[in-house]
Amino acid sequence: MISRFFKNLPPYTRNFYFLFTFFFLIWMLFLDSNDVFTQLRLSRKLSDLEAQKEYYMEKIEEVRQDRHELLSDSDLLEKFARERYMMKKPTEDLYIIVAEE
Repeated sequence: MISRFFKNLPPYTRNFYFLFTFFFLIWMLFLDSNDVFTQLRLSRKLSDLEAQKEYYMEKIEEVRQDRHELLSDSDLLEKFARERYMMKKPTEDLYIIVAEE
């Protein structure tokens, strides 16, 4: 039965080099640890990580700019401390209003 199958194949498919190349391609495309699907997944992950890197670099630049502004202007520093950390002067009362969800 197998011999009949091989006899019906075209002659070039029975060539050693053709068979070797065919099995090598199958191996590299599907069975190897660095197959096509793994490479695509890793490429997608790399692009996601590069996008995250760009986002965080922008955030770092924003923080540096805010820090420079805060350290150069004492009024802005006081406003920032009052709003963010709820600081107050000794003679002031601080009321915090919490919105119900």
